[in-house]
Amino acid sequence: MADVSGQGNVTRVEIDGDIATLAFDRPEKRNAMNDQLIAELEAFFAQPPEGVHVVILRGEGGHFCSGLDLSEHEHRDPIEGVYHSRNWHRVSELIEFGGLPVISVLTGAVIGGGLEIAASTHVRIAEPDVRFQLPEGRRGIFVGGGATVRVGRLLGADRMREMMLTGRNYGAEEGLSLGLCHYSVGSGEGHDLARKLARKIADNAPFSNYLMLQAISRIQDMPRSEGFFTESLAAAMAQTSDGAKEGMRAFLEKRPAKFR
Repeated sequence: MADVSGQGNVTRVEIDGDIATLAFDRPEKRNAMNDQLIAELEAFFAQPPEGVHVVILRGEGGHFCSGLDLSEHEHRDPIEGVYHSRNWHRVSELIEFGGLPVISVLTGAVIGGGLEIAASTHVRIAEPDVRFQLPEGRRGIFVGGGATVRVGRLLGADRMREMMLTGRNYGAEEGLSLGLCHYSVGSGEGHDLARKLARKIADNAPFSNYLMLQAISRIQDMPRSEGFFTESLAAAMAQTSDGAKEGMRAFLEKRPAKFR
């Protein structure tokens, strides 16, 4: 496993073959989000290491991310605040639509901006100590990193509103039932499962992975008729790809498909 952590001093990157693990590395701050951490996320996802096909995202020190670092929070006028929020949106879009499947291992605090980042990942694994929370209403502020779109879609507007009004938090099992995570595992088991799932995903046909990342959530935003038509286009493109040809040959020859 290659350590390429020279990218910055608030994230650490390790590469093992075609799987990269990117860790938030501010354990003394429970990996609270600041501008430098956002910049390093952008640098990684805007130009991922060559040959990486899947990313695992996690936090050092027992916490995924405790949200906005309030100790570094600056007073901004409304225009600067809009630009700051839109930059977070842009980086989250890189995670969701950048082309690499991203698996997050969620431990400890997954709060505020941490939950917003987690919601932009494609597979979410929660360990027993996880706490999902949107405490902005208790701080006199409002979410700005995409929660009303991504977390609101996962929970529904009504439940998200109650979560923000009361500061309520959810654990792993509740998060699983609500859709905040896809898997609930034992303590210390998250990264092992992430590795297994990453290997499975990396072995898929690259173009079908790409279509799943790019098309599904966008189709959800479309009216029904446009969604059906877009699905047909995606299906036709996938079915005529080299991956589909190899998948069919492998099925008929009763062997595992080799897409890469």
